[in-house]
Amino acid sequence: MKHALNTRVQAVLFDLDGTLADTAPDLARALNRVRAAHGLAPMPVATTRPYTSSGARGLLKVGFGLNPEDARYEALKAQFLDFYAADICVDTRLFDGMAELLDQLEQERLPWGVVTNKAERFTLTLLQGLRLGGRAACVVGGDTTGRAKPHPDPLLHAAAALRLPPTACVYVGDDLRDVQAARAAGMRVLAANYGYLGDGGAIESWQADAIIDHPREVLDYLRAS
Repeated sequence: MKHALNTRVQAVLFDLDGTLADTAPDLARALNRVRAAHGLAPMPVATTRPYTSSGARGLLKVGFGLNPEDARYEALKAQFLDFYAADICVDTRLFDGMAELLDQLEQERLPWGVVTNKAERFTLTLLQGLRLGGRAACVVGGDTTGRAKPHPDPLLHAAAALRLPPTACVYVGDDLRDVQAARAAGMRVLAANYGYLGDGGAIESWQADAIIDHPREVLDYLRAS
């Protein structure tokens, strides 16, 4: 017999890249189109995948060895984003079990939302492509507030949009910045071990409230809390 969900949790918020959806293939394609335009061979998705959660910054780092302060960075970033916008939801898919999780949250009348460092224009387009645009109770992009994660502002903005205290929300993310942002916002946080994980060191060191290996474990956490 299933236990009822924790009534103290009134909303679940998700990071996008590496938590809600596997966006690595489409982002790798955009990077490889930039590399091809500059006479470079394509890189395998397995190589670029761990950098996906860092967006253009991470992918241009692995693809070109560039940092934001480098002279070529802004031009290559603009080219990369143009390529990505053209094919934003070709091979992107929800992670296995995520569709069922969202269905269950809705059946339980528990609102869910997205808080990501991906710019709003890409986030909204991608959610429409995944047929989730009308379902998310709130959507916060990397440029929605003045500061992106690991600052708590995006998560606080989401809680305010839901008219909930941050303590009533659980955030799910696959990057150290997600845990840092949630902690600073006063939210509980689950670290998604199935995601990209980035360069934040061992996931066990992030000090999340729990580590999950599959989206269905979000419900396990809510029932056990």
